[in-house]
Amino acid sequence: QVQLVESGGGLVQAGGSLRLSCAASGRTFSSYAMAWFRQAPVKEREFVAAITRTGGTTSYSDFVKGRFTISRDNSKSTIYLQMNSLSPEDTAVYYCAASPLTISTRVAAYTYWGQGTQVTVSS
Repeated sequence: QVQLVESGGGLVQAGGSLRLSCAASGRTFSSYAMAWFRQAPVKEREFVAAITRTGGTTSYSDFVKGRFTISRDNSKSTIYLQMNSLSPEDTAVYYCAASPLTISTRVAAYTYWGQGTQVTVSS
């Protein structure tokens, strides 16, 4: 079992920045590929970014590439999502997720999920 807790969400103006964190507890954190997803009202959950077990490889959706950066600190069992140049379209609940396999853009590939943190970007 892996427990994931997100933090760092909030209200920010367009053009601003936020840094999300996801702290993991339970089994060996470094055994898991990690990802961020988001879900806006009446929309499906969508892939944002992912990072491999060692942090050596990352993957981003096209709509965040160049604005968001995913990273991890295995010594702290935590991943991060630095979000810059935020726009109202980024408003959503952001979830972190863990997979015992390699990184994927698919929701179904991830076994463990956090409860989410709300990010609201005002225009």
